[in-house]
Parts: sequence; structure tokens; C-alpha cells
Amino acid sequence: MFLGAYGERLAGASVAEQVAWKELRAQLVRYAGILKPMLSRRPPDLGGMSLAETSALGLTALSLKRLGKEDMRDFLRMLLMNVADVLDEQLEDDRLKGLLAFDAVLSSHLGPRSPTSLLGLYYRLTGELAGAPGAQIVPRGGMGQIAAAIASSAAKAGVIMRSNAIVNKIRIENGRATGIVLENAEEIPCGLIVSAIDPSTTFLDLVGPRELDTGFVRKVKNIRNQGNAAKLHLALDRPPEFLGVRAEDHRGRLVIAPSADHVERAFNPAKYGEFSTEPVMEITLPSLSDPSLAPDGACVLSAIIQYAPYRLKQGWDAGKPKFLKIIMDLLERYAPGIGARVRHAELLTPADIEARYRMPGGHWHHGELQADQMLMSRPVSGWSGYDTPVDGLFLCGAGSHPGGGISGAPGLNAARRILAARS
Repeated sequence: MFLGAYGERLAGASVAEQVAWKELRAQLVRYAGILKPMLSRRPPDLGGMSLAETSALGLTALSLKRLGKEDMRDFLRMLLMNVADVLDEQLEDDRLKGLLAFDAVLSSHLGPRSPTSLLGLYYRLTGELAGAPGAQIVPRGGMGQIAAAIASSAAKAGVIMRSNAIVNKIRIENGRATGIVLENAEEIPCGLIVSAIDPSTTFLDLVGPRELDTGFVRKVKNIRNQGNAAKLHLALDRPPEFLGVRAEDHRGRLVIAPSADHVERAFNPAKYGEFSTEPVMEITLPSLSDPSLAPDGACVLSAIIQYAPYRLKQGWDAGKPKFLKIIMDLLERYAPGIGARVRHAELLTPADIEARYRMPGGHWHHGELQADQMLMSRPVSGWSGYDTPVDGLFLCGAGSHPGGGISGAPGLNAARRILAARS
């Protein structure tokens, strides 16, 4: 399902607001374009840059200069700003500001007024499909079809895949990775290991602190990776009807974030280990575009809900039923009667995500995607180029540069680095 370029069309706003949005969108896309090349290559090693890395940085600087003096000044001024201030400078419509604020802080422990929160919106706009910045696609059959396509391609290339084979340990000999040990005690020797598991699990559990420098271990332990978003799945006996939304628009993203201030207020409780009583969320109804996901006449709903702190003060055993009720009450306000259509509900908190997917903190980026945990500092400073302190062990997951999302960029960059190191 192709959803089009981000914000390419705007309806329901005043003429003046549409003009303002068109100008702001063009500006954001230009500035994201400066950052985009950095995401598709290995971060530069500032302590010993190669000629290729120096040239790449030079091209980025040239792209910035080509913006012109006024745009260049604005790019540098806005780079570390909070998204709410940028929106207040250029827009009036609270609904539009709420959407942009929500997208800028999605999955992060930030509010719209947190410093550097604009970077999240840039990150979203660096993604591009068919020349459409920020475009998204939901594949037919659901997101699981991406994994199926990768598995099929790998099998054709001669890759042997094993499922339900839990890795308990990466064996290290003389500072080099020599194999893995499975949960059933089976050992598999190998000369090269590439881990898409989060850095904390890879180094602290599978490798073990004894095999690593204490300074490096300290940095890994300090990675902020506590999730702040929950995932809701509903099985409905028929599609819901959202107030004020045309039938054809139910196939796209539906965002409940009335204003930037509303998003900020939703964030405030998370600072103190509490969930929001007025959460903000992104809703999709994937079965409307792909009927194979639900029985005839039925519907599945998927939603990302902010904010749901990993370390809930009251504990998620007690808190989950309360939070689910809050979410369902909110959905009822926007889609009257939806509660009566629910046949099954599943709410995954960050704690559930951690337990189910072996992901410490339940953070789908494997670590906060904020200014101090990006580029040369992802996953930690000094080790951002997919190499690790262990010879023969590389990273390729969301915890490495450029971060999470279904882009394939960390894996592609890691593969290029590994090939270069072995050549």
C-alpha cells in the first residue's frame, strides 16, 4: 500500500496555512537531504579518516554551501532545535502541528519541546521511496512479508537458516570470535559473526564483560534503551468508522495528536514513570488494503501508543489493564462503537517487547535515537563503524548507525564495511 510522499497533499486547512505548510515542507525536505547521505554510509572515523571519508564529508559541506547563505544559516540554527519552536514559527493550525510533533518524537523519550527533537522529523524525511520523501509502504500480506522475502532471497543464495535456535554465547579465543554456543549446548564454529541483536545483549550477555575493556563496557551499559511506546493489536468483527474521516482515508495513517501541546502533556507523565492518561497514537487498518489479513468482513487494527515508559512506577502487571482501558476509551471517542467490535485485543508494553523479542528496554531502535546516540556515537563513541573490539564480530542492527526503522541501511552499510575489511 503506497501512502505517498510525506505531507505532499494537505486538505482541511486554510489557504494561508496550506501556503505556509508547503514552504515549511520544502525547507524540511531540503535540510533532510543534507543529512541523508550520512545515513547510507559508514560514519567517519574522526580519529583517522580515510580519503573516501574525507571526500564524503567534503561533499556534505558542499551540499550545505549550495543551499545559499540564508538557507545555510537556517539549517545550522534549526539543527538542534526542538520541533515545537520550529512549528510555532511557521504554522498556525494546531492539528498540523500536533501531527508533525508526534512524528518527530515517535518512539523516543522526548517531547516536542525537548531540545533536538526536530532531528526525529529529519530522520523520517530522509527515507524515500520512488522519489517521495518520507513515503511508506505496507507490503501485501503484512510486514512479516519483508522477513519472508529476505529469507527467500537468502535461501536462493545458498544461505542455511535456522529458526528457534537461541544463541547463548559468542565464543571468544584470544580476543577473536570463533563461534557461537546455542541454548541446547550445540557449538557452531565460524570465522565471522554479524549480530543484528541489540548492542547491550550482544556485548554484555553473549560476549560477556570479561572479554571486553572496562571503558567499553561502561559505555555499553550507559546506552539509553528504555522504550516509551506500546503496541496495540485489535481483531475487529468489522471495520471501525472514525469520525470526520472519509472511507478511502481509513486505508492510510490515522494519527490522534490534536496539538503539539497535547503531545507534550502526554509526554510529561513518562518523565516520572507513569503512562499518559491522554495518550497520542498512530493507527493503521492494514486489512483494508490487504483482505488476506482478516476473515471476510472483519478487520485488524494496529496502533503505536505514546507514552508508555518501560519502568512504570506501579509495574506493568497492575498498569496494563488500566492503560488498555484508557486507550480503548480514547478510541471510542474517535470511532464510536469500536469497543463492541473487538473480538481480541493485545497490548504490548515495552516490558512485553523486551520479554518476547529479547530486546532490553523494549526499544525498537535498540537505543534512543537522539543527538548523542547518533552518527559517530552509535552505538557508542569510538565504535560506530560496525566493527567491535572483538575481532571477527560486527554489528548490523538498529543499535548501529543509522538506527531503527525498516530501511535495511544498517545491514547494507555493515555488509559494505565487512567486505572492505576482508578485501
